[in-house]
Amino acid sequence: MKYPITPAVRWLREKKIEFVPHVYDYVEHGGTRHSAESLGVQEHAVVKTLVMETDRRKPLIVLMHGDREVSTKNLARNLGVKSVQPCSPDVAAKHTGYMVGGTSPFGTRATLPVYVERTIFDLPKIFINGGKRGFLVEIEPEALRELSPLEEVEVAIKSDE
Repeated sequence: MKYPITPAVRWLREKKIEFVPHVYDYVEHGGTRHSAESLGVQEHAVVKTLVMETDRRKPLIVLMHGDREVSTKNLARNLGVKSVQPCSPDVAAKHTGYMVGGTSPFGTRATLPVYVERTIFDLPKIFINGGKRGFLVEIEPEALRELSPLEEVEVAIKSDE
């Protein structure tokens, strides 16, 4: 199967992390629901890579289940800052080197702290962006521990749907 060789793929290979590439038709604003349906997997196992920043403009990455949202209030409390909010798409791209919709936590331009929703580690496999729109990699959640600095958090809330 042909798949893109992105900075994320290079990073995974460098760390000798086994992955299964999955290419699907990207749909603007389709989100994790579309990618989960395209791959025939549960949306809970599709992990979103969210680029956020603190009130002091310190960037960070949050990895969250596709069917959950981040409680920015709880995350801010966890980090000991006043507030946390999503970065604008151009700021996120500047920090990561990836386009929104194709952001991977692997092989980012800058080394950003990564906060992983704790229950992601309970899943047998996860599907996470491989660094391009319409491209997910299937990996063991434990592989996320290669990301550094990494911290487990409990900041998930149910999506408003």
